[in-house]
Amino acid sequence: MEEEKRKIDLGKKNNEIIYSKSIKAGNRIYYLDVKKSRRDELYLAITESKKKKVGFDENAQVTYEKHKIFLYREDFDKFREGLEDVMNFIKNQGEDEKKTESNLEEDQKSNEISEEPSEDDPVSDELDKENNDPKSEKNFFDKFKF
Repeated sequence: MEEEKRKIDLGKKNNEIIYSKSIKAGNRIYYLDVKKSRRDELYLAITESKKKKVGFDENAQVTYEKHKIFLYREDFDKFREGLEDVMNFIKNQGEDEKKTESNLEEDQKSNEISEEPSEDDPVSDELDKENNDPKSEKNFFDKFKF
């Protein structure tokens, strides 16, 4: 009996929230809860709660899918550094994609302009001879004979 009481007391102490902040983002809610450990050390509990509907109209059932992460004080700096690094990568990736798209558009425009062969272009003359001149017409496989 005393053991059961001890478990209940420990359970209550683990659930003690010292400070809490909720962040609503679309169909998700993020909870940032500061809690006390058994040794009276503070830690951060991050919970993602996502609303799920099953069924339609009156028969719809609402459930919440939850995921938790516990982050301890000794890991805060490393976690923050990693999070900042990843967030900067994502932000820069978006900028790089915009730059790449605009560069591709510029390259396509310049290629369209430069694709028109000039009359003095020796390469275009060779193409004309191979493709249009009936005297120099060759079989496709003739190119691969040694």
